[in-house]
Amino acid sequence: MTKKLLFVALVVVFFALLVSAQDVHPALRPPKGAPVAIVVFEDLECPDCARAAPLVEEAARTYKIPVVRHDFPLQMHPWAYDAAVLARFFDTRSKAMGNEFRDTVFKHQIEITKDTLRGFAEKFAAAHKVDLPFVVDPEGKLAKLIEADKAAGNELRLQHTPTLYVVSNKRSGTPFVEVVDRSQLFQLIDTMKKE
Repeated sequence: MTKKLLFVALVVVFFALLVSAQDVHPALRPPKGAPVAIVVFEDLECPDCARAAPLVEEAARTYKIPVVRHDFPLQMHPWAYDAAVLARFFDTRSKAMGNEFRDTVFKHQIEITKDTLRGFAEKFAAAHKVDLPFVVDPEGKLAKLIEADKAAGNELRLQHTPTLYVVSNKRSGTPFVEVVDRSQLFQLIDTMKKE
């Protein structure tokens, strides 16, 4: 009887491992219709995120693949969360505008402080003919989106920003890989596209 129980236990463990190998976190999936994408968890106040952003944009343009951006503001950065809320506000006008705001923040990051962030966003809004309301997120809907991104990052056990992944819509093999060395980003995309 113990051999039979051992066999059943091994079968259960095998199938559990098989299911978990194919169970990829939803944040590590490309958008619908995209076979490959870049996923980035970023903090708008993070200097390394600002350094990585142009490379990510270049890779996306070169390979014609989407970039999925997740907000992961770190507690040690005093204006990062507020900047993420503002980016989400501009996302409501268009995703392209939200991403342009993020990229503009990265380009001017050194000039921005908690006290100057609102003025910076107002100038961006005016240049895009958008009215920036006095209270950007009165119902907390944008904050909930940021919290969902943070929760996803915590589930993935993120240790730093930016955290970059090259992801695919594959259900087996290697559906995602973390980009540990950014100089390898293009090579990782090539590999993911070939598989």
